[in-house]
Amino acid sequence: MPDSPEDILITRNATILEIAFNRVPKKNALTDAMYRQIADQLEAAADDEGIRAVLFRGEGGVFTSGNDIHDFSLIATGQRDAKDMQVMRLLRILAHYEKPVIAAVEGLAVGIGLTLLLHCDLVYVAKDARLSVPFVDLALVPEAASSLLLPQIIGPRRAYAMFACGAVMEGAEAAELGLANEALDAAHVLVTAREKAHMLSQKAPGALALTKRLMRDGALIAAQMDREGALFAERLVSPEAREAFMAFAQKRRPDFSQF
Repeated sequence: MPDSPEDILITRNATILEIAFNRVPKKNALTDAMYRQIADQLEAAADDEGIRAVLFRGEGGVFTSGNDIHDFSLIATGQRDAKDMQVMRLLRILAHYEKPVIAAVEGLAVGIGLTLLLHCDLVYVAKDARLSVPFVDLALVPEAASSLLLPQIIGPRRAYAMFACGAVMEGAEAAELGLANEALDAAHVLVTAREKAHMLSQKAPGALALTKRLMRDGALIAAQMDREGALFAERLVSPEAREAFMAFAQKRRPDFSQF
């Protein structure tokens, strides 16, 4: 399916910018073009004094199923350079982003769908949402500084189980462990997230920005992103990754016994 501007829905509701993933037939899998559009919107919002908060959500009852595997395959087969991936630009923006960022999560939150939440200030999830970061299953490594941030929140052993074993966390557990602020019935997730975004938009923007700066070491997060990004790019062109992507396309389990 070709990319289109409608794959990302941008809505400005007074002082709140909503960014909605809208590639519903593909479970909102994110493409390079979608990352570019999101990054452009975040940069513009950072310089727009009228925007006081950003809210991420997904259409069709799904947050996002993660990065589009086809884009990974293009890199693995040499048709695209990993250095050109727009997701890396987006992540660097998020590392230093000072305006409040809120997420409303329903359904699947896979890969970047979970690691994005680590850069949100408030997260509201459906009780039955399913969060996962199965990077090793794709012969890859964590990204978005998640190798640093996720263990800090849920503990190193749970984080390792999610990264390496592909363990899935439901929304209720995510709230219990502090990965989300609250787990709600699906019908209340977006309503609550919007209420919180509106509440934050009424507060002193300078105080909010300084509070966030004090709570997050942007330089450390960006440095970890760079470390992960270099390894991620190497892994994308590895024989293990090519086998993983081929297996995904062929709807079979990858065979890593040859490595």
